[in-house]
Amino acid sequence: MPASPSTARAINDRLALSLLQREGPLTAGQLKQLTGLSRPTVADLVERLAAAGLIEVVGESGEQRRGPNAKLYGIVADRAHLAALDVRTEGVSVVVSDLLGRVLAESSVPIAGDIGTGPAVEQAVALVERVAKEAGADRLHTVGIGAPGLIDPATGELRNSTGLPEWHRRLVAALQERFPEARVHVENETNLAALAEQRDGVAKDRDTFVLLWLGHGTGAAVVLDGSLRRGASGGTGEIGFLPVPGTTGLPSATGCEGGFHSLAGSAAIAELAVEYGVVAEAAGDEPVAAALVRAAVPPFLDALADRLAVGVSAVVAVLDPGCVVLGGEVGQAGGEELAARVEKRVRRMSPLPTEVRSSVLGGAAVLRGALLTARERAQEELFSPPERQGS
Repeated sequence: MPASPSTARAINDRLALSLLQREGPLTAGQLKQLTGLSRPTVADLVERLAAAGLIEVVGESGEQRRGPNAKLYGIVADRAHLAALDVRTEGVSVVVSDLLGRVLAESSVPIAGDIGTGPAVEQAVALVERVAKEAGADRLHTVGIGAPGLIDPATGELRNSTGLPEWHRRLVAALQERFPEARVHVENETNLAALAEQRDGVAKDRDTFVLLWLGHGTGAAVVLDGSLRRGASGGTGEIGFLPVPGTTGLPSATGCEGGFHSLAGSAAIAELAVEYGVVAEAAGDEPVAAALVRAAVPPFLDALADRLAVGVSAVVAVLDPGCVVLGGEVGQAGGEELAARVEKRVRRMSPLPTEVRSSVLGGAAVLRGALLTARERAQEELFSPPERQGS
C-alpha cells in the first residue's frame, strides 16, 4: 500500500533534516543528490521546513555560480536549547548547548555531603540557571541527567539506592518545577558513558561491547547488537555487587562491600597504592584514584590488572561481548598500559576472545552522553510531523 501524501512528506522531511544534521549545511541541489528526490519535491520540502522554523539560509556555497541554487540551508540551531547534567556524589557539572549540540556554556560546582538535601538541590538548580543564562537560553527544551543508581525501566525515575545522597532523587523534580516547559530525562551515568564511547570514543566500531566504569564506584553498561540493555529492574551492570574472590566477605542486598567494588572502587585502589608506595597529587577535579593510577609503577598496575581481570572475566563468561572498555576517570588514567595488562590476564582466564580498550573520554563521557541523549530527544520531537508533536 503506497504511503499517503502527508506520510511521504513527513518521511522526506525527516530524511532531509537527518542529512542536514549529519552533513551540515547543504544546497537544494546537494539535498536532491543525497536524497534521490526530484527537484520540485526538494523545493517543496525546503520551503516547508523553512516555514516551520526548522531550517534557514546560513550562507552560500563556494561554487562560482550564484543565485537560489547556491543557497546553503542549515538547521536553526537556536530553535531549542538543551542542558546536560553529570550528577556525582560530590558535585554537579552542567553544559548548555544549542539544537546541534554545540556547547554554549558550562560549569560545575562541588556539593558538600553535609549541607543537607534542600540546600544541595538548590545549589544544583541554581547552577543550571546560571549556565543557561550565560548561554543566552531563555528557556530549556530538554534536560538530560546522568546519575549513579538504578533507573526504573517502567517509570524512567531514579530509584532510591543505598549509599546515594537523597538530593539526587529530589533534583529531577526540582528541575522540572524550575523549568516547567522542559522535558527532563534521567539515565544511569554508566549507560550514558557507554553511549558516548560508542558515538565519539573507542567503541565507534562496535555494536556489542561492555563498558566497565571505574571511578568512585564501579558499574558496567551492556550494549548488545547496538542496543543498551537495562534488565528487568534497570539493574544490568551492577557489577559492584558481583561476588568475587579476594574480598573479606560477600556483598548484601543493601551494600556492595565484599563484592567487586571492594577490589576496584576508588577506596580500594587508594589502599592498593599504599601497599606499593605509590603517591600522587590530584590536579583540579581529578579523582585521587585516577591520579594514583596515572602515576603508577608497573608492579602496582599488575596488581590492579589482577583485580580488574576477575570482574572482566565474569562479564565475558556470561555475555561474550568481544570488547570491554575500561571507562571512567580511572580507566582513562590507566591508558593502554592497564588495558593491555587486563586483556592479557583475561586471555588466560577465558577461552572467549576479548579485546580490552581504554576510554578516551573518561569521566567526561557521562556529560557527553547526557547531551547526546537530550539532543536526540529534542530533535525527535521538533522534527516530527506537526500532528505528532505534543502527543
